[in-house]
Amino acid sequence: MEAYIRGMNQQTPVRKEDGAAGGSEGKLHRRTVLVGAAGVGVAALAGCLGEDGDVPDPITVDGDLACDQCTMQIGQHPGPVGQTHYDDPEDVLEEDRPAQFCSSTCTYVHTFEQENAGHDPTATYLTDYSTVDYDVELDDDIEEISSHLAADSFAVVEDLTMVVDSDVQGAMGPSMIGFSDADEAEAFQAEYGGDRYDHEDVTAELVRSLTV
Repeated sequence: MEAYIRGMNQQTPVRKEDGAAGGSEGKLHRRTVLVGAAGVGVAALAGCLGEDGDVPDPITVDGDLACDQCTMQIGQHPGPVGQTHYDDPEDVLEEDRPAQFCSSTCTYVHTFEQENAGHDPTATYLTDYSTVDYDVELDDDIEEISSHLAADSFAVVEDLTMVVDSDVQGAMGPSMIGFSDADEAEAFQAEYGGDRYDHEDVTAELVRSLTV
């Protein structure tokens, strides 16, 4: 697993909120969200500019594609997925497309590594669980959250409150589950535990702690 995180900065995470104890105790949880209740996400970026123009819109992630970090097939696993856009994607992927990931942790690991190599993304998106009708289901006594690949399921990471290392897992196990509505992130944490972070406080060291 150390090879998986090589090249990441050695930083100390800054904790935003202390974790609440998880109280799910094997309970299945289904939550219906009124789409648009948390319309910050992509809409908040309308008209915003990157270095060379408009911030690119998110795409629908290809479920048949191998994750650009860990190579697992994206559509075969639960949990949040991600994508990063670059001005010159061929310098990063040797392909003209956004980088796509099976998990939030893979998204952050890859982004940290590319930033260290001098490649800054124009936009990084993760699943926004405030805008999807998601499920939390038991699989071999492990609670897993559903995956959502459609373009309108994403928000830029700067707009998300992350619930980190809760009782609910994603593709790579311990996960970072994002909500554009901070109140919904707090409610999720109250039910499933974990800690809350803003994107700006997510460090390489925090991500490292989830992958070892």
